[in-house]
Amino acid sequence: MAARRPIIAANWKMHKTHLEAIQAVQKLSYLLDPADAERVEVVVCPPFTALRSVQTLLEADRLPYALGAQNVHPAEKGAFTGEVSTPMLNALRCGFVIVGHSERRQLFGETDDQVAKKLRAVVDAGMTPILCVGETLEERDGGRTEDKVVGQVRSALAGLAPEQAGATVIAYEPIWAIGTGRNASAEDAGQVVRLIRETVGAVASAEAAATVRIQYGGSVKAANIREFMAHPDIDGALVGGASLDPEEFALIVKYQS
Repeated sequence: MAARRPIIAANWKMHKTHLEAIQAVQKLSYLLDPADAERVEVVVCPPFTALRSVQTLLEADRLPYALGAQNVHPAEKGAFTGEVSTPMLNALRCGFVIVGHSERRQLFGETDDQVAKKLRAVVDAGMTPILCVGETLEERDGGRTEDKVVGQVRSALAGLAPEQAGATVIAYEPIWAIGTGRNASAEDAGQVVRLIRETVGAVASAEAAATVRIQYGGSVKAANIREFMAHPDIDGALVGGASLDPEEFALIVKYQS
């Protein structure tokens, strides 16, 4: 079976106007060589208000980066003020959608059931979900990491065909390491990522487990990306704060250089 292509995604969260987003992507394009984007799949996930601007730039300049959204509503349309649907994202040629980020779960009360509905909507729309899973510090200290992460993965992937599960991207983001400057060691992260892969195998198939790409996220930066990418089960990174700086993010993408 072919090796899994690494995938590194920039989650800008609620940062950057559409003009700032254009400037950031332009600068990133000066810093990355075409070979970098061939070796690593690069995904940029700006806020909703910048999606159209970034899409236009990517297409006009033929930049080899994928466009991703940070959230989605599971319904295709309806009276849901302030929400964005999969047809809207498809029209902007978004290839990826982040679902179940810990901030959505913790700050906005998203449940495993809601995350599963969003993931199914993304898959049905022909886009690739980046499913975020991870435990809190309390859960980690209480020895409940396995139960929490396995439960999230099983809930989100339930009912998917094996090939759909294998095409999903999963980001292991220990909540206690997001934006705190703390991060799991590569070995600790790798153990959980291996558990996630085993869970995909149990829920879907051995082939799905072999093909699913699993990222690590949680205070990822240029100084530690090599450590994580050296682990055979870690296929990339979902990068938050460090992705706001094009120079830092370019170094992360160039981790093998």
